[in-house]
Amino acid sequence: MKKIIVAIVLSLAFSMPGIAGLKVQKTEPAFWWSGMRNPELQILLYGTDISTDNVSVSSSDIRIKEVVRLENPNYLLLYLDLSETAPQQFNILLKKNGEEAVIPYQIKDRKESPEGAKGFDASDVLYLIMPDRFSNGNPTNDRVAGMLEQGVNRKEPFARHGGDIKGIENHLDYFSELGVTAVWLNPIQENDMPEGSYHGYAITDYYNVDPRLGSNDEFRQMVAAAHGKGLKIVMDMIFNHCGSEHFFFKDKPSADWFNFQDHYTQTSYQTMPQMDVHRSDYDKTKSVDGWFTESMPDLNQRNRHVATYLIQNSIWWIEYAGIDGIRQDTHPYADFDMMARWCRAVKAEYPDFNIVGETWLGSNVGVSFWQKDSKVAYPRNSYLPTVMDFPLTNLMSSVFDEETNGWDKGLARVYDYLSQDIVYADPMNLLVFLDNHDTSRFYKTKPSDNLNRYKQALAFLLTVRGIPQIYYGTEILMAADKADGDGALRNDFPGGWQGDAVDAFTPAGRDPLQTEAFAYMQKLLKWRAGNEVIGKGSFKHFIPQDGVYVYERKYGSRSVVVILNGTDEKKTLSLAPYKEVLPSASAVELLSGNKIGLTSSLSLQARDILILEF
Repeated sequence: MKKIIVAIVLSLAFSMPGIAGLKVQKTEPAFWWSGMRNPELQILLYGTDISTDNVSVSSSDIRIKEVVRLENPNYLLLYLDLSETAPQQFNILLKKNGEEAVIPYQIKDRKESPEGAKGFDASDVLYLIMPDRFSNGNPTNDRVAGMLEQGVNRKEPFARHGGDIKGIENHLDYFSELGVTAVWLNPIQENDMPEGSYHGYAITDYYNVDPRLGSNDEFRQMVAAAHGKGLKIVMDMIFNHCGSEHFFFKDKPSADWFNFQDHYTQTSYQTMPQMDVHRSDYDKTKSVDGWFTESMPDLNQRNRHVATYLIQNSIWWIEYAGIDGIRQDTHPYADFDMMARWCRAVKAEYPDFNIVGETWLGSNVGVSFWQKDSKVAYPRNSYLPTVMDFPLTNLMSSVFDEETNGWDKGLARVYDYLSQDIVYADPMNLLVFLDNHDTSRFYKTKPSDNLNRYKQALAFLLTVRGIPQIYYGTEILMAADKADGDGALRNDFPGGWQGDAVDAFTPAGRDPLQTEAFAYMQKLLKWRAGNEVIGKGSFKHFIPQDGVYVYERKYGSRSVVVILNGTDEKKTLSLAPYKEVLPSASAVELLSGNKIGLTSSLSLQARDILILEF
């Protein structure tokens, strides 16, 4: 009802005699809350020639701190002080040359916000979804009149396929059944672009869900439903760039709202100049200020108004929808200092919240630079809690295919990499993953026989330090090679569309190998959920001996010891070197359920996996 009243008031304000010349087309954010730790609110107003002579508000407990008139007269920025503001409805009044506009605005009671902002950590497992490719729960939104890219074409890898928020909500029980604890969604905000809008990374409206995915209300309802089932929701955000169809690119507010806004300059895609002490100014500028693509202009986060706009937007979504985490796309491509300020602002409002930045670099040193309290970055500090362990992903794509030796093959390479964790400020806050929407899937082609590679990789992923992420479809062995294009990496989940010949959401829709893979992942995930040894425990490992890698997770008096045979041969493992992590003469092995004696040696099958609980 409140929304209807506001709409009527706004309509009357625009239709009243004498104010036809002042029309506000955009008000962002559309509303805010009282009781925020930071009492300052930026309101961006956009309309034809609204840079007015006089601005006021109808409330006595709201103070205008600053009115910013940008170079473009179609913009007006207000900075309000809400430190003494109670929840209320008030008006923003614009006057110019005898004309007046009235913009209704609401400050909501923060106590009415949905519960959320729980954060995620190493006790969780994230399940990554590209919404357009997961499930079409509402076919009526496949075509939205007026949008630049129309309809769906599931035969075209780069077209929209029709997946949506309702499709995700319809499968919340599937996530719970599988055993994941959090769902990470690729971007859901509006991407009204002429082509390629399915992936979501060219945002044209930061404050609204793309209507082909659903509505803001539907998203908030889905988050609440997920919370009701014990699932967390992580939202993808992009501060480095927007889509070229965004209103503030098509009608630029000022000369410094974007980087290189007068001429397209592509980024080098090399972000090491952010940390390189030998860097040239040319390389850093091209890296950070260059555009990701010609359709994704690069926002200038050094502009204080742009920075505040982006920071507020993320806080708005947390408060409005109750999301539990954010994954920040292309984190090192944006301004370091502004992104650090953003991380601090979010944590100030939501101390338990977590943010993971996409830190796609080839070395652990490069990745470690971006983590909060990094020794490598000191005295600078990104304040980014979680970074993505891309170097480990690169290793995992090949080590399970190799014969392990003691130095530089197979799991010996994993040992060597993990032995360098000293470069990380907090190894437990690394996002670890086999693949995602930008990489080849763990299987480039679907396996046709045994699942040794899959099982060893999953056992390792779900027991190593850090926060695991599973890419949708890994549980049913979905395969794709990046050489075939990004669209192939983001194939539809079978059964997500009415009329699909196969429904892999159900046991009946999985072939024998998929059934085995699903059951194996499910067993590990169910065991991992709530397991403090894995979620909080220390990590200790041994140099691989005779092709066998052994490591321990320990928390309090409990421990888990993982033994991986990284060879295609049977092995007899002497237990003498491992006595410090074998506190008893026997243990129950998780996968088989058998009780195993631990006196002098162990017999291991080729590519064997033992998970011993003490």
